[in-house]
Amino acid sequence: RLAAENERIRIARDLHDLLGHSLTTITVKAGLARRLGPSDPAAAVDQITEVEELCRRALTEVRAAVSGYREVSLASELARGQELLRASGITADLPTATEVTDPAHQELFGWAVREGLTNVIRHSRARSCTVRVSDSDVEIIDDGQGSAAAPGNGLSGLRERAAAAGGGVDAGPVQPAGWRLRVWVPAVKPLLPAPQGR
Repeated sequence: RLAAENERIRIARDLHDLLGHSLTTITVKAGLARRLGPSDPAAAVDQITEVEELCRRALTEVRAAVSGYREVSLASELARGQELLRASGITADLPTATEVTDPAHQELFGWAVREGLTNVIRHSRARSCTVRVSDSDVEIIDDGQGSAAAPGNGLSGLRERAAAAGGGVDAGPVQPAGWRLRVWVPAVKPLLPAPQGR
């Protein structure tokens, strides 16, 4: 909860800093254009033109900020997950190196770790959680109670991301207790050496 609250505060602060000035300026210039309209239409048009430019700039900045918040990497999600699991009292067994994973799949596997560990913390009542990473899959296993609930938006979104990469998602209970989430992509076949000439 503390980590989520800190993130909410950070986002609120960033958006305030990003948009506060722009929206204040837009409000002032729009009011000025309204007042100038009857007596000086040309000046009013100039003000509205500036408002349009400010709106475009603010939209670009918001898009950049939002995409920045959505940037996900396997390494950062493992580091964040280690801290979240520790804060939740769950013993974590997470890899520290991610080089084994193809860079093309690091973002997908980062999303998998984020979703999987979020679900472990929220729903599992687990005592321990293990993450395993290979070149073609990432697996999150806990020893908790699992869930009979229907998949939520997070898991559905993860399935869409995996499908876009040509892979898939396997999720379900494990014995004797717990839950397993695996996100996979097709294994990359090693290149065969070129045939030697005679």
